[in-house]
Amino acid sequence: MTQAAQNPDGAVPARPQDGEVLVRAEGLAKTFDVSPPLLNRLLERKPRVWLRAVDEVSFSIRKGQTLALVGESGCGKSTVARLLVGLHQPTHGRFLFKNQDAHTVYAGREAQAMRRGIQMIFQDPYASLNPRWKVADIVAEPLREHGMVASRAQAEERVTALLQSVGLAAVDMGKFPHQFSGGQRQRISIARALATEPEFLVCDEPTSALDVSVQAQVLNIMKNLQRQQQLTYLFISHNLAVVRHVSDHVGVMYLGRIVELAPRRTLFAAPRHPYTRMLLDAIPRMHDTGRARTPVQGEVPNPLDPPTGCAFHPRCPFATERCRVERPRLQVIDGVQVACHAVEEGRI
Repeated sequence: MTQAAQNPDGAVPARPQDGEVLVRAEGLAKTFDVSPPLLNRLLERKPRVWLRAVDEVSFSIRKGQTLALVGESGCGKSTVARLLVGLHQPTHGRFLFKNQDAHTVYAGREAQAMRRGIQMIFQDPYASLNPRWKVADIVAEPLREHGMVASRAQAEERVTALLQSVGLAAVDMGKFPHQFSGGQRQRISIARALATEPEFLVCDEPTSALDVSVQAQVLNIMKNLQRQQQLTYLFISHNLAVVRHVSDHVGVMYLGRIVELAPRRTLFAAPRHPYTRMLLDAIPRMHDTGRARTPVQGEVPNPLDPPTGCAFHPRCPFATERCRVERPRLQVIDGVQVACHAVEEGRI
């Protein structure tokens, strides 16, 4: 299994036991400079423009469990994913993996060991695989990069086992990505992510580009692998039906912030935040044929100029003057973390 990055004193931290917190985000934030070029700003006398994509996001995931992040497009889900795997540096806040500050390790000599334990499955299986490489080379690349195989024969043996674990055959090693369907390509992506024997997988909408029937196959494979290997998932999605199938806990994001974080069953049975209620109310239900669906009202505000106070107040039917001027903090109310003045005051 994955060797943990060492502490400064040279000791290797013990592997978390089942149920212990493996992943923790503490106040993660990411701001992007989206200003026009300097010359344009000087000529037009415009200030620099900053986009706060992720704003004080905190959560934890226990070993072997799945946390799903949901929300409308542009809410910051994918930016969180990229922060966790080191593709972005946080503006402030930190991400702890096995009680180590991952971004500090990413910048040091033990970065490779840390990256071996954290892998990512990307959204588009058509774009995430090199079209000029055969499957054998795609899946074996991380094995060679991390020095996990000593010979070509050993690499082929390991690639065969990985492909079989996701429902593919050894004969598929000699094929190119264009010879597979979208669902099969995503299985190859999963096999590649599993090559380094990671403990934590960041899944950025891994089934959104697939047909519904194929989605179910890929999700079942991921659930089986999680049970067999005690994998821990952060699952990014905008599809609440998928989230209900795969998650243990669900975090609802809006304009870069988590507005509700709860166990899956609690959230789907009794959502607290008005935004969560609107999202769930918009889901079509097979047996409610005579019930009018309520679409999510309004539009997401411009993230470059977010509303004051609670960012959701322009769309919220429960908004008061306090909501317009004071930003709610995420707090535990009746066992659920929620950021809402109306819930805090008992108005919902």
